[in-house]
Amino acid sequence: MQSTHKLKIGALSALVVGSMVGGGIFSLPQNMAVSASAGAILIGWGITGVGMLALAFLFQSLAIRKPELDGGIYVYAKAGFGDYMGFSSAWGYWISAWLGNVSYFVLLFSTLGFFFPVFGDGNTLAAIIGSSVLLWGVHFLVLQGIREAAFINLITTIAKIVPLILFIIITAVAFQADIFTQDFWGDTSLELGSVADQVRNMMLVTVWVFIGIEGASIYSARAERRRDVGRATVVGFLGVLLLLVLVNVLSMGVMTQAELAGLSNPSMAGVLERAVGRWGVVLISIGLIISLTGALLSWTLLCAEILYVSARDHTMPALLRKENRKQVPANALWLSNGLIQIFLIITLFNEATYLNLFYLATAMILLPYFWSAAYALMLSLRGETYEGKPYERQRDMFIALVATLYAIWLIYAGGAQYVLLSALLYAPGALLFAKAKREQGVAVFTYIEKLIFLGVLLGAAMAIYGLYAGLLTL
Repeated sequence: MQSTHKLKIGALSALVVGSMVGGGIFSLPQNMAVSASAGAILIGWGITGVGMLALAFLFQSLAIRKPELDGGIYVYAKAGFGDYMGFSSAWGYWISAWLGNVSYFVLLFSTLGFFFPVFGDGNTLAAIIGSSVLLWGVHFLVLQGIREAAFINLITTIAKIVPLILFIIITAVAFQADIFTQDFWGDTSLELGSVADQVRNMMLVTVWVFIGIEGASIYSARAERRRDVGRATVVGFLGVLLLLVLVNVLSMGVMTQAELAGLSNPSMAGVLERAVGRWGVVLISIGLIISLTGALLSWTLLCAEILYVSARDHTMPALLRKENRKQVPANALWLSNGLIQIFLIITLFNEATYLNLFYLATAMILLPYFWSAAYALMLSLRGETYEGKPYERQRDMFIALVATLYAIWLIYAGGAQYVLLSALLYAPGALLFAKAKREQGVAVFTYIEKLIFLGVLLGAAMAIYGLYAGLLTL
């Protein structure tokens, strides 16, 4: 690939920020308040900050120590734990990416419904038609080139930060300490449960708003300088963490936990309406529309890229590594957006909501995060790439251990329902895995991988029964 097509640190950082700052932050006040009180939320952000910072440092370290592993999150699972684990990480991450895009379309047209009632809650016929037009508009934009789309993403990233900064300034002025400290631990709200339960229940929301932290590592092969990948990850994470905590905490000083929990999304609009009146709703709605448009572009890029890089090293079938004359993975893009289109149509019939979709998308990315953390821990335990550097080894071992424990905690916090639903979505991927293996003329599974796949099938069967019996819901 020519150097003119390489991404600089600004574009890489914008991809990270653009991927993380989508619709989640605009719905954060309600999404968090429905599960937790102010005290539990502060504890939860503390856990999330430490855990996600560990993941950010971990991706930074792996980008430098394993420069030959281009493609980001899935390659670490493959290098450390075999082909099927690598494929499953790529598959799970890809499903999470395009499911997230479906949820963004629903939220985008739900927001537009404020101005044009025909769009309703984002799943009316008019909304699906509008989503489809936008989907294929973004599709053909991306087909024009990764660098060009990344530049547009940089512009939209800057544009969507402005209303967030205004929100923070306005709510900081309107903040009232007595509202923030009212029922600080949720003692009078029996439906919230204990503080430990509150912290656990808010975890999937915090992961959702941070998905995309690994965005720069996925584009490592397209980076102008390898070191920029890690720097972009850490810089993007710290900036987004500050925005998220301020938006969440300041909102709880404008409205009580019960009031926030009762808001419709985007709930930032309701908070700003309380602070400054009706024009605040318009401001946040416009900001969300810009933000979601940028996030849709970021995640469309990521959807195609994860399939392309995994096909390039034979993890996925060869068909998915085909590029057009603009060096865009066209087949991967068509497959991703085709599935998004199908699911958009499905939302018309089953009334899928933003919350349903983002919880499922979040659950699908938990295992890829876990395998990446476990791989980094394995490298440090073995001392691989740390020859003559005992301090760096001990430091990275601690970071990887924190990240691994955090990933395990997230899987526990997600609960059995999402583990089983994830298994249901992971199981069909074996067909593509088998095709890729047959293209290479090798056995599909090792003995250990057969056992793992049987476990996935068992989980999928339990999920099907649970959905049929009404024990699980999408």
